[in-house]
Amino acid sequence: MNNLTLRTAILGLLAVSAPAAAQSPFAYNASLPLAAQTAAFRTVDGVQVREIAYNSPKGGRVTGLLYLPGARGRRPGVLLGHGAPGNSRGERTQAYAVALAKSGAIVLSIDAPWARRNGPPVTFTPADSADQVQLIVDLRRGLDYLASRPDVDPARLGYFGNSYGGAQGALLVGVDDRIRAAVLRVADGGFIAHFSDPCETEATGSATITGCLQWAIPEADLPVEQRQRWAEAMWPVEPIHAIGRTQAKLLFQSALKDEAVSPLRAARLHEAAPSRTSRVEWYNSGHRLPNDALVSAVKFLHEELGLTEPTQEFAMWVDQRIATP
Repeated sequence: MNNLTLRTAILGLLAVSAPAAAQSPFAYNASLPLAAQTAAFRTVDGVQVREIAYNSPKGGRVTGLLYLPGARGRRPGVLLGHGAPGNSRGERTQAYAVALAKSGAIVLSIDAPWARRNGPPVTFTPADSADQVQLIVDLRRGLDYLASRPDVDPARLGYFGNSYGGAQGALLVGVDDRIRAAVLRVADGGFIAHFSDPCETEATGSATITGCLQWAIPEADLPVEQRQRWAEAMWPVEPIHAIGRTQAKLLFQSALKDEAVSPLRAARLHEAAPSRTSRVEWYNSGHRLPNDALVSAVKFLHEELGLTEPTQEFAMWVDQRIATP
């Protein structure tokens, strides 16, 4: 969760229990019209970038950017998730999208609901849960849109997410089985996982956000009752719960010196994922990964979705296009 500042003060203990089973909050009516509209935005290194908007089943219009490579034929379709705070027009988010499109993918990058209204990524109220549900539904509609395009192969749909976008991708791949491969970069298990640690140090997977938790939340005066209500609303939609259900091939890219997502919290998400379909790469960097991580991600998506295999020329383009930390 990019640039979400953590203070070190521990704000006491809170027990979070699993709620009763209910209908998936991520269900939606796929027959609703998307009413998608696009408009010219710009062209970058041969990639046509268009503004896009379509209807959200949760209300309003989803906004973002669509990236179209010059290659002919049916291409892989890739959703791209941005960090927090941020939006689809962030400099690095656009650079990642162009890199994927240059490699032959049709790329759709949408704005999170809080980004569309220029709000904060987290408010520590139940509204955060509603935003998270809406984002996943909007991403699923993004998959609907990609699959409907004549230039996209619906059997080759993928996901690429950074920081907050990586965590939300962990939720998406557990909810929607159309995702064949996903790259989850500098991600942890969700907002509860981001702001807490289990009292039981040996806990793994979903158990790390269940029961007794130690909290480190920025608002030093956050009332315990408010924190309880927030955690109860967020618990059912935490990504660390969902990722174990995915059939997608996963590439985790995490950082040993990450100041925003600690290696311990990143590893908890890795441990919750199916080991048979997961690969983990560690980089000796902070939250901003080096450029060779992007090249490795494209190589992974080449293997799993059929993107163009990265060459030395592509690696040089990445170094020229994306400034290193």
